[in-house]
Amino acid sequence: MEYSTIKQIIIDQRAELQEIYRKEKIIKREVLDEYKSCLTSDQIKVITGPRRAGKSILCCQLLEDQNFAYINFDDENLVGLRKEDLNRVLKAFYEIYGKPEFIFLDEVQNIDGWELFVNRIKRTGFNVIVTGSNANLLSTELATHLTGRHLALELFPFSFREHLDFFGIVHDKRHFTTEETALIERELEKYVTTGGFPETYKEPDPKRYLSSLYSSIVTKDILLRHNVRLIKVLKEFSNYLLSNFSCRMTSNKLKNIFGLRSVHTAQNYLSYLEESYLIFLIEKFSFKAKMKITAPRKVYPIDTGLIHTFPGRSTKDIGRLYENIVAIELLRKRAVLPDLEIYYWQDYSGKEVDFVLKRGMSVCQLIQVCFGLENYDTKMREYKSLVKASDELKCSDLLIITSEKRGTETFKDKKIKVIPLWEWLLRQRVGE
Repeated sequence: MEYSTIKQIIIDQRAELQEIYRKEKIIKREVLDEYKSCLTSDQIKVITGPRRAGKSILCCQLLEDQNFAYINFDDENLVGLRKEDLNRVLKAFYEIYGKPEFIFLDEVQNIDGWELFVNRIKRTGFNVIVTGSNANLLSTELATHLTGRHLALELFPFSFREHLDFFGIVHDKRHFTTEETALIERELEKYVTTGGFPETYKEPDPKRYLSSLYSSIVTKDILLRHNVRLIKVLKEFSNYLLSNFSCRMTSNKLKNIFGLRSVHTAQNYLSYLEESYLIFLIEKFSFKAKMKITAPRKVYPIDTGLIHTFPGRSTKDIGRLYENIVAIELLRKRAVLPDLEIYYWQDYSGKEVDFVLKRGMSVCQLIQVCFGLENYDTKMREYKSLVKASDELKCSDLLIITSEKRGTETFKDKKIKVIPLWEWLLRQRVGE
């Protein structure tokens, strides 16, 4: 690609980014302070997360008072840019920015061989931040190229707290009036339906936007990147998983449903969806490593708004939607607590606990998610499962997240805390 073309694109992109940052309503992301503390490190900062989760704006927040050079490789004007052209990018940076302290490379995974370029500019003294919408940036392959020289950071769509921040709703307080509680509960209904992708807050038709985003992720980050031949099958495979959210799946079951030739293909498809941040999987808890590998895994979309792009959602799904919201929040927590492990638990009789949280060698909390506890049979099922898991896993911190009920109850000499979803979400804090 011609040097003059590259230079002009970089100039135009800088102006566009500045305009967006100046005009749009920008809220402080909860990970900002945590990630800003990483700027003093000379290691390469690798920020990954779903497309349109706000990674570029986060980087602008991180570098607000810094002199930084910027290029976004997810630009149709840069189609055809090769690794051989990256030195021209660096030359343009020098000409446009002088010698900036930071270099910000957006959606860098679009360029083959980017790792070697990043290593080279780091050696010349630049502090480098790269972003990408593919979890492969954190893979073993990347670790091989950037051994001991990178920090892995993640960003997800807005949390419920960030959702409230966007609309100027006060939530950082201990007690709420009846009116404030009703307002927060109403916002939670919107959040469960629309999710937290920042662009949906500005779109007149969020569902149409999310449908387009979903299609873009499947096409750009899966079909084209992995050169998938069975295009229709892959799309149906993806649709099936997002429609059957919060359910247990095995690769063998998926192989049979879609008539795939091998379990290996089903495993590949699952990994493609995970890498693109469309879904994440939670393993069954077991003290035996082999059991974790062979047991079904639970599937959760990265944002509940994506679930509503499919027709046929009903009120019966609300419990599973609540579970998915909790799963995403725990994923955010794990992004800043590297020692946190998340599982589900199930015994031979079918008793199940939605989330097992483990830090170090100990299980630290058991969480059950249930929309309502008014039905006696439902209540007994949830309580008995928690108590059984508590005995087996030696954990006394038992929690049920529900729609309205709160308090502490004793069941079979075990104390079980009950809290509404909105209240639990507001109590979560980065790094805690």
